[in-house]
Amino acid sequence: MTATAERTYRSGLHPLHGILLAGTVPLFLGATLCDYAYSTSYHIQWGTFASWLIAGGLIFNGLALLCGLVGLFRAHARRRLYLVYFLLLLITWILGFFNALVHARDAWAMMPTGFILSTIVTVLACAATWIGFSSLSAGGKP
Repeated sequence: MTATAERTYRSGLHPLHGILLAGTVPLFLGATLCDYAYSTSYHIQWGTFASWLIAGGLIFNGLALLCGLVGLFRAHARRRLYLVYFLLLLITWILGFFNALVHARDAWAMMPTGFILSTIVTVLACAATWIGFSSLSAGGKP
């Protein structure tokens, strides 16, 4: 009798991809909360915090976008889902970039556009993270 072991291959996100993807949500959420704090307190430092958090979120999102592009080319069975995921990350990055440009304006000139864009980008980042971790995860899901 010979024993054979079936080898299972990981089909989900690479751990680095997961870290980059998960890092976008707190950074963009922090920027949204800083924009809210700025709109209620008028302390310029909250706008500066939001600008830095957006820059960090763009870096994490851009690197996750590159990982998503690699995953898009490597996907065979779930290509449509990877395409939706990739496009969601791309839209998040583009709107986040415009949000960074809005936050580069002078103090109150970034309100309310910056707060609205920060909220939209945060929702998009949450949606991309949800798709990335629930639909693209390993574990034998179709």
